[in-house]
Amino acid sequence: MVEQTPVNEPKNKHSWVARLIAYCANKPGITILLIMIMAVWGYRSMFQAPLDAIPDLSDVQVIVYTDWSGRSPDLVEDQITYPLTTALLSVPNVRFVRGQSFMGSSFVYVIFEDGTDIYWARSRVLEYLNTVASQLPDDVQPTLGPDATGVGWVFQYALVDKTGKHDLAELRALQDFKLRYWLTAIDGVAEVASVGGFVKEYQVQIDPHQLASFGIALPKVIEAIRRSNNDVGGRVLEISGHEHFVRGRGYLKSKTDLEKVVIGVDKNHVPILLSQVADITLGPAIQRGLAELDGEGQTVGGIVVMRYGENALNVIERVKQRLDEVQSGLPDGVEVVITYDRSDLILRAIDTLKHTLIEEMVVVFLIIVAFLLHVRSALVACITLPIAILLAFIPMAGQGLTANIMSLGGIAVAIGAMVDAAVVMMDNVHKKLSRDHSDKDRKALIISAMQDVGPSIFFSLVIITISFIPVFSLEATEGRLFKPLAFTKTYSMAFAAILAVTLIPALAVLLVRGKIHSARNPINRMLVAMFLPMIRFCIRFRWSVVTLAVLSLVLTWPVAKQLGNEFMPPLNEGSILYMPTTLPGMSITEAGKVLQSMDKQLKAFLKGGTYFVLFMLLLLLVDSLRRVRTLALWLLA
Repeated sequence: MVEQTPVNEPKNKHSWVARLIAYCANKPGITILLIMIMAVWGYRSMFQAPLDAIPDLSDVQVIVYTDWSGRSPDLVEDQITYPLTTALLSVPNVRFVRGQSFMGSSFVYVIFEDGTDIYWARSRVLEYLNTVASQLPDDVQPTLGPDATGVGWVFQYALVDKTGKHDLAELRALQDFKLRYWLTAIDGVAEVASVGGFVKEYQVQIDPHQLASFGIALPKVIEAIRRSNNDVGGRVLEISGHEHFVRGRGYLKSKTDLEKVVIGVDKNHVPILLSQVADITLGPAIQRGLAELDGEGQTVGGIVVMRYGENALNVIERVKQRLDEVQSGLPDGVEVVITYDRSDLILRAIDTLKHTLIEEMVVVFLIIVAFLLHVRSALVACITLPIAILLAFIPMAGQGLTANIMSLGGIAVAIGAMVDAAVVMMDNVHKKLSRDHSDKDRKALIISAMQDVGPSIFFSLVIITISFIPVFSLEATEGRLFKPLAFTKTYSMAFAAILAVTLIPALAVLLVRGKIHSARNPINRMLVAMFLPMIRFCIRFRWSVVTLAVLSLVLTWPVAKQLGNEFMPPLNEGSILYMPTTLPGMSITEAGKVLQSMDKQLKAFLKGGTYFVLFMLLLLLVDSLRRVRTLALWLLA
């Protein structure tokens, strides 16, 4: 005898997916409890994920900076940049090395392969710097840059004194010796770089004629100044049972101390002082960069660089909190003005996506209600959707992925497919309940309906999940940009597939109550009446339809070739970066004039834009009042 399967019995009821659907539907309390525990875990992981505006697209790099003051760029290139570049080429996992030489300074950028640990790379560079030290000039000491990435510039401020009590030199000293150290101690800050102002220095202007009259060479003067600015230690003397440490205090603290430095003796063995051969003044160091604010003149600023792998939003909040704390310790009249704060861009980008996600969930809810005419069935999809999104944050936090416009965009892209399981399963439940009017248990009908389509839906979501695997093969900048999107979409779809055979059956047996009206829905009938003849026509003339589709694809190829392309989509979040360029060789004085003029024009433009917006709002308000007045007169009449 051949045993036949009943017509109403699902053929795949014995598959593990169907058995899982039945188990979760029969144990809704345990299923929902476990899912809620996972959702709480996902909620906590959501706040642990680092926040940023865009993914970090920078390479793993180590910067080697060398200062050799007063030397020309070609000499710096030959003596420092070239030896360092050639030596660092042999560092393991290095992709390429770039070198730049400026007047008095050298920069060497060591770019490593993707995935290289930044601190492993820094230790390897340090090892090779020790081997190349013998090839460099004696008074040169290469140093490593901060352990940050190319997008570590997260915050910038300016020190402003509108009372005029403190000049640029005093503000720079305040930045270098107080404020910089207060901010460097913050967790997550790699460096606080000073910009603008004047650095105080003692300037010794030697008279060559006086120096020649005494017969003293210039290197001897330099060595005398260097040796005078030093403390020396002696020995311990025991006097009356107590030890006394003998030492010489020699640090230079004022211009007078420099004037008394002995540079030699004359023929009568009388000491020759530095003041006899030189004029000593206190002045500014050579200025190689400046900062300007709002077209009002030069100022002193600080740039906060975030450490590699830190949460940008948290670091910025800690910096602003510390600035509020130290404000009372600043001199009278000095205030800190924030000139760049990336947290504003981060929050606007995240808010944009957050609102988009909310709008998508609302639209999904309304569409499901419109087609199923059953609010409780729509709740099944609307409850499942946010839980799947929360669960996606668990592997995100564990992997260290940043919540940015690309990673959250992956969730937004996946929302449409994430609700497919709930929609299809609820639609099949409605059809089975509306067609089966027997005395069969309602719960059994719901489980049977979900077992009919559940395995197919589950594996279709799994197929969509693994369809993004080719994106993970992207490398370099493309991989860093699109992999966060691929990861979050994969996680969201994977959890949506799991919830489709666990949470949805548990919610369905609890929420699907009352009468089912989807069979009499006029929208469904109208769509079926529209698409059914079209489907029959396409099946009947299938070869013609396929030929027409292929022909359409061929015809669109020339049009597709004419489309423009761009690596990144435009991010219109309200932040504009203005970076002017000029001819090389411009003096710093002329550059300051041009910069101040541009800032003044930009400031005036922003003020004019603000006034224009206020004027338009005033016009809208007047027009609204006029319309209200007209409506009131019409009602009274």
